[in-house]
Amino acid sequence: MLCRLLQQSFDAFDEAAAARLGVNRTDLRALDVVLGAGPVTAGELTAALRLSPAATTTVIDRLERSGLVARTRDSTNRRRVLVEATTAARAAEREIYRPVGEAGLHALARYDRAQLEAILDFLTTARRLQQEHAERVAAGPLLIP
Repeated sequence: MLCRLLQQSFDAFDEAAAARLGVNRTDLRALDVVLGAGPVTAGELTAALRLSPAATTTVIDRLERSGLVARTRDSTNRRRVLVEATTAARAAEREIYRPVGEAGLHALARYDRAQLEAILDFLTTARRLQQEHAERVAAGPLLIP
């Protein structure tokens, strides 16, 4: 039950962040990939989001119009276009996500090394299990016709 409540709190935070930025949840996921991975190609973004190339282009277009990403030419391969976070996106990241990170660090300071290792092991295991089951559910047949 606590894991379900934790997931709901993550969802509520993401919903609030998306609303604050004026984007939808898919666009927020894309922005998170770009912020976390640095400049990425549209193909890399397509793979990370598990969207079609056309849907990814639409997401990039919306984020570009909102001023959160920019398309730039790769300096090493002029034919390749990269998607990168703008200064506005980095500022929003600091305003929205930094306080959560700082609060998390503060909360974790009360644990000793062994406890932190157990927490890290739990999070790693939970992430792996979630990914495996996301793939299982995605691969299965439609349950409701």
